[in-house]
Amino acid sequence: MDRKIYHGNIKPADIAQALLGEFNHGNMRAQTVGQGNKMIVQVGTPPGAASGGQTAMTVTLQHVEDGIMVELGQQAWLGVAASLGMSAIAALRNPFSLLGRLDDIAQDIENLQMSERIWQVIAQTVQAKGASTDLSNKLKRLTCEFCNTANPVGEPSCIACGAPLGNAQPKTCRKCGYIVKTSDKICPNCSQTL
Repeated sequence: MDRKIYHGNIKPADIAQALLGEFNHGNMRAQTVGQGNKMIVQVGTPPGAASGGQTAMTVTLQHVEDGIMVELGQQAWLGVAASLGMSAIAALRNPFSLLGRLDDIAQDIENLQMSERIWQVIAQTVQAKGASTDLSNKLKRLTCEFCNTANPVGEPSCIACGAPLGNAQPKTCRKCGYIVKTSDKICPNCSQTL
């Protein structure tokens, strides 16, 4: 399961609508479940599709402090593998049969690239809304452990009581947007080297 966190003025419904617009036509279907702070978008091929195999993927969208968390589940691809297998068997029996299955093969290849297409739609939507994996201005505050005063990120000491803020300055993983500590060397969310 892939997970990314985007910070900024973006809601789960923004990404859900973009995914519906991109995938709810042609040989693909998309539907949403839930509303508000947690939504699930299911993308897949309809039963009895004209070409290509059966596949499906679930995208979970959940509100987090000043942003959203996006989780992309594992793709169900056995139907696509079966369809490609049928094309291979037909080609062994009669190589000219591939001409009649070109649409199926093209659809199978497109279906195997579904997760990349989903991430592209999400990235475009996030960028259009002005959000990113960087810390938002709202989260760029650090609370002093001694007097509970909010301090701008980067301040070496508390602006109210003067206590040192030390290594408590937050930052995000450049790959997935997860908030990590300065001392972290590897992101606990995506295992990317920081």
